[in-house]
Amino acid sequence: MAGLSLLVPCLVVGGSLLLRIGEGAPIPLPGWAVAVIVAIVALLLGGLAYRRRRRVRWLLDAQGLAVRRGGLWQSETRVPASRVQHLDLRRGPLERLLTLSTLVVHTAGSRFGAVSIAGLDATDAERLRERLSRQLDQDDDAL
Repeated sequence: MAGLSLLVPCLVVGGSLLLRIGEGAPIPLPGWAVAVIVAIVALLLGGLAYRRRRRVRWLLDAQGLAVRRGGLWQSETRVPASRVQHLDLRRGPLERLLTLSTLVVHTAGSRFGAVSIAGLDATDAERLRERLSRQLDQDDDAL
């Protein structure tokens, strides 16, 4: 979401640079200038994504999964192990390229029916999913 809030002003400023005021004719920009602008925007958006990812903490214990998000304004979500329905690993094209995964924990309930942890290393995400599913299997056997 933060990336979109920066992308729109960058597009507006970039569009205004490409058009002369009043004439509507494009200002000739050298190719290197366009490449520099694109690189700066990519670095800014990448930096924001990295900072956002660093502000997500999770804990898996005997009671379930806890996820804490945010820096200044924090939100904490606790999913008891008894409420977990099933687990998904999602990998988009960019995540596959960077060997990352998103773990999605589907819960019993309708309002917040899923809790996701994005930006996990693929092997860590698989281990977390396996550990949580083993914990669920042990809880089911106890009943």
